[in-house]
Amino acid sequence: MITTNRKKRYNKLIVGFGLIIGLLIVVTPLYAEDFTRKGADSCLKCHDEESDFPVLSIFKTKHASQVDPESPFASAQCESCHGAGKDHERSQKKGKDDKPMLTFGKTSNIPASQQNKVCLGCHQNHGRTGWTGSVHEEEDVACASCHQVHVERDRVFNAQAQQQVCFGCHATTRAESHRASAHPLRFGQMSCSDCHNPHDSNNDSLLNRSNINDTCYTCHAEKRGPFLWEHAPVAEDCTICHNPHGSNHQAMLKQRPPLLCQQCHSPSGHPSTAYTSENASGNFQSRFVLGRSCSNCHSQVHGSNHPSGATISR
Repeated sequence: MITTNRKKRYNKLIVGFGLIIGLLIVVTPLYAEDFTRKGADSCLKCHDEESDFPVLSIFKTKHASQVDPESPFASAQCESCHGAGKDHERSQKKGKDDKPMLTFGKTSNIPASQQNKVCLGCHQNHGRTGWTGSVHEEEDVACASCHQVHVERDRVFNAQAQQQVCFGCHATTRAESHRASAHPLRFGQMSCSDCHNPHDSNNDSLLNRSNINDTCYTCHAEKRGPFLWEHAPVAEDCTICHNPHGSNHQAMLKQRPPLLCQQCHSPSGHPSTAYTSENASGNFQSRFVLGRSCSNCHSQVHGSNHPSGATISR
């Protein structure tokens, strides 16, 4: 009786495996038929360095590595990203272009969300975990609008080239960066990504750090404090006084002093008007407001640790 039951179970397993193998035999050829027979070799017949869409440089990148099991070329080569290309190849041989493949970038007719889905299939990690919900995602910015895959080195890894990518949309920031007082972006000593993470949605203005001040402190650590005597706007937000992208006033200030200071501090009862021949008889005019203005006396505007520094003057 035991032997009979074992035979029945064995027969059922044989039938089950037979059905699976049968499905594989039927389904696999239909699936494989959609892909080109020679993979990338089929694409390179047209997409050489003389074509409108050269791709040979991709073989100098990690994307074309067949050793790395996570690279596109370790799977279906070009078609890992661009989709099955059998029909596209056939239409091109016939001189037609009625079977387009999945294309990327600003000139593509494919929605940005569909393009990005391909990229995020591999890059949904590290700095890209905050992409969903970010301002760039909401504005339908495609990954390929900024990044280049078929080149030896992506332009966003070059400080000056990266700026041009960003300035393509952020024209106001471009203008500000060329003002008299600005961070050294145009000299290639900084890049936009030193302060901003274009893939993140967790922080305001896509900042690398949780807030503006912590971002500034990565370079300006001496302004961090804590101080015995703090200047309230400094502790709150650096951009209350400074324009981080550039200004025509010294130290990237939003206004020249004393006008900047007088947004919070009333000039009434204080020698905060420059001394001139016209107001020389006044009680509250001071020649010391010339030059560096308020900071002639209140030099420690970012905070002071001096026991007598209540007025941040020492």
